[in-house]
Amino acid sequence: MLDIKALRTDPEAVAKQLLIKGYTLDVATFIDLEEQRKSIQIETEQLQQSRNSVSKEIGMAMKSGDKELAAQLKSQTSTLGDDLTTAKESLALVQHKMDILLAGIPNIPHASVPAGTSEDDNVEVRRWGSPIELPFDAKDHVDLGEQLEMLDFEAAVKITGSRFAVMTSDLARLHRALIQFMINTHADEHGYTEVYVPYLVNEHSLKGTGQLPKFEADLFKVPVDKDSGNNDLYLIPTAEVPVTNLVRDEILGDEDLHRKYVAHTPCFRSEAGSYGRDTRGMIRQHQFEKVELVHICRPDRSEDILEELVGHAEVILQKLDLPYRTVILCGGI
Repeated sequence: MLDIKALRTDPEAVAKQLLIKGYTLDVATFIDLEEQRKSIQIETEQLQQSRNSVSKEIGMAMKSGDKELAAQLKSQTSTLGDDLTTAKESLALVQHKMDILLAGIPNIPHASVPAGTSEDDNVEVRRWGSPIELPFDAKDHVDLGEQLEMLDFEAAVKITGSRFAVMTSDLARLHRALIQFMINTHADEHGYTEVYVPYLVNEHSLKGTGQLPKFEADLFKVPVDKDSGNNDLYLIPTAEVPVTNLVRDEILGDEDLHRKYVAHTPCFRSEAGSYGRDTRGMIRQHQFEKVELVHICRPDRSEDILEELVGHAEVILQKLDLPYRTVILCGGI
């Protein structure tokens, strides 16, 4: 969630920066809610102080034996209590509206993020290797997998439905080997701590990493028996969610930083809104595997740590001799 202090200081400046991401901040609504919040909060504090003051007067009246004054003050306290309850309810309602607004606002983009809405607007930083030129027409992974009888989409449809795949034999082994190769490289050579995390998370974890409420349509929700006292859970869309939440609601000192985690998990996405495009083969699957890198560091080191993380990811591609480009994604993607 965006730091509300930045919004309170200069909402117009924040709105201008968010336009790079294609997000239009409703500044008028924010200002209106903020003014309501401040006004009701002041009223609440004044009522609380008044009730406390009158309560002290009641004690003094009782001590002096003035029962009539004590009764009048008790009646006044009762009225103040009712007004205070009403004010607190109003404050809670305004704060709830504010929380909903804030939860839908994306983070402010870094100054290096270019404006744009498509991959044509991305900025290339560097490239490594050169694409292989084949003396024949290359087949895609669907044709190769089916020809080798190692990739079966029909079986996946029978078992579950569309946008799933079944891998067998050497392809399944290759899939597992690549995961192991990546984890070992990051743990042994780059100093990451491997973690095994749940594949189901609660709503708080998804809000903490920005998936909720914006990307709720892309999540698979798993209803839980309400009689058990538990809330509904969600299948993770990326390992980033459970790994990042390892330190949620914690205050870490310099001696606890920085932390480097690597985790392998399956990931689950409904891919809402993507039907009819990029659907051939293993693109935009509902279930896929991912080896995730997460750093927990001081904010003033974040840019250097990002470059370090990207470099570790590039090492994997270089070891596999896979040509690649490193780009800065534009704000609208």
